[in-house]
Amino acid sequence: MKRLLAATEMTAAVFLLLIALLTASNVLVRYLFNTQIPDWFDGSRMVQGVALFWGFALATFYGSHICVDIVWEHVGPIAKRRIDLLATGIMLVFLSLMGWMMWVKTLTTGTQNTMDLQIPLYWFYMAAAVGGTVSALLCLLRWIKLWQGDTASLTP
Repeated sequence: MKRLLAATEMTAAVFLLLIALLTASNVLVRYLFNTQIPDWFDGSRMVQGVALFWGFALATFYGSHICVDIVWEHVGPIAKRRIDLLATGIMLVFLSLMGWMMWVKTLTTGTQNTMDLQIPLYWFYMAAAVGGTVSALLCLLRWIKLWQGDTASLTP
């Protein structure tokens, strides 16, 4: 479990780093040479999408996504557990469907490429689809741990 979480964190961090490097490099090249890196915009959009899917996985497992706890804060521990189980179950359905649809999109992309460098979009979609699958898997693991009452292992 720790290896899966560490690999997911590393993957999300690498894609965020790629976005930062690509954007900073493009600004530098544009400033120094009055040109831009080919496909930097398409590339940064695709890499950002991949980073978001891998980030969903971590936010879902740790329960650190944005939430409103108006009701949850004012109920007892049994009701809190039920709310957490219901919310995580709904999220599991959503992430499973989203991950599945990302695989459908990946497999139906065909020969679409970026404009300048003709990089196949398939690779970006596949990396995002793997992230969506990991999101659903980690959501399922969170739901199981909540069901078992093991909330201590759900903190970073």
